[in-house]
Amino acid sequence: MRRLLIRPGAIGDVILSLPALEAARADYTEVWAPRQVLPLIRFADRTRAIADTGIELLGVVEDTRVQALEDFDSIHSWYGSNRTEFRHAVRHLPFTFFPAQPPSPDGIPKIPVPTQKRENVAILHPFASSPSKRWPLENFRSVADQLGTPVHWCAGPEEPLADAVRIDDLYELACWLSTARLYIGNDSGISHLAAAVGTPVIAIFSSSDPKIWAPRGPHVTVLERPSVEQVLLAARIGIR
Repeated sequence: MRRLLIRPGAIGDVILSLPALEAARADYTEVWAPRQVLPLIRFADRTRAIADTGIELLGVVEDTRVQALEDFDSIHSWYGSNRTEFRHAVRHLPFTFFPAQPPSPDGIPKIPVPTQKRENVAILHPFASSPSKRWPLENFRSVADQLGTPVHWCAGPEEPLADAVRIDDLYELACWLSTARLYIGNDSGISHLAAAVGTPVIAIFSSSDPKIWAPRGPHVTVLERPSVEQVLLAARIGIR
């Protein structure tokens, strides 16, 4: 059985889907996903960036074919599930479509990384994809000042924060996050990444629904619109 799994979405969306993706493994499994997340797909026989496959033209440009799709006995797709024209264009292929929202919270995403000793350090990532998801930076700074534990700041390539650690490759970033005693961050893909490597996580939610979008696992504490004092209390419990 040759199976293709197509999973678009942001970092957190893909990480939340990892249990479902891994459960769908076949004799040969190929995953098409956004280029950035490909280093996190550790179980597949092959991965490809969706942008390199040409499927975005299906149902848009007349008579477009993606020959690679015809090589599979089964295709599980989170791509195009709400696009009637795409579904029509691939109706002759063995597609099964899944909704864009993550599956039920039964599965806990896990990204295998080399075992390393945890350092007595807290990693703070004060960013998210939209301003409405960001707890104020000054609140993060207050937590850092009062935590009583050494702090490393984490930021992406385009996120302005002096002296922050910036690791572009998400798997390398995951390995680094796994060495921390505690991670504190917003509703972001990096919070999901920290949770998936087993680091104790405090995830701060300011707008979206944590019942759907929160990182998962017994080592995750979710706080909705908390005060600095509430985050500090959760952090002190988390680093005991």
